[in-house]
Amino acid sequence: MPDFTLTAAPPLAGLHHSIDGTTLTSPEGLAIVSLALPLGAEDKAEKAIKTAFGALPDVGLSSEAKGHRLLRMGQDQAFVIFECDTPDAEPKVAGKLKGAAYTTDQTDAWCILQLSGPRARDVLERICMVNLHPDAFPVGALARTIMEHMGSVVVRTEADTYLLMSASSSAKSFAHAVELSMDNIS
Repeated sequence: MPDFTLTAAPPLAGLHHSIDGTTLTSPEGLAIVSLALPLGAEDKAEKAIKTAFGALPDVGLSSEAKGHRLLRMGQDQAFVIFECDTPDAEPKVAGKLKGAAYTTDQTDAWCILQLSGPRARDVLERICMVNLHPDAFPVGALARTIMEHMGSVVVRTEADTYLLMSASSSAKSFAHAVELSMDNIS
């Protein structure tokens, strides 16, 4: 019987699409771990998260500290995104929180794209229903939305840079939608 070895690979590894200074890539080596704050022990969980990764931002915001990006997805839910090339992201986060929050590895469930450049907002405005004007969506803002019929998360990380997340099961369709929007604004 043949001996097979499976190796995990991001669904969009190697993606690079660039037009007129606006670039779409799929960052490699990023892990996503969800945090759920236990009912009745939210204060303890928030203190542990602050010690490990920095203060938990308000709902709808993200922050970056200590090499980790925190996304506050809901009142009792957050994501931690960080560089981790090995499949042990969840135990690393859980170890830092010492049981103060529930953790689940989400790395394989999501694909992440990074869109950056002077026309990034123009690209997203064609396919995203969120008001991305800087007055309404400042650096650090995040929103759950739909892009081209796919559930997604948009995070503004810098003035002209966005992290885009969607289900890994539709990763190629998601990337195609963003690439097509890029092609149509040029």
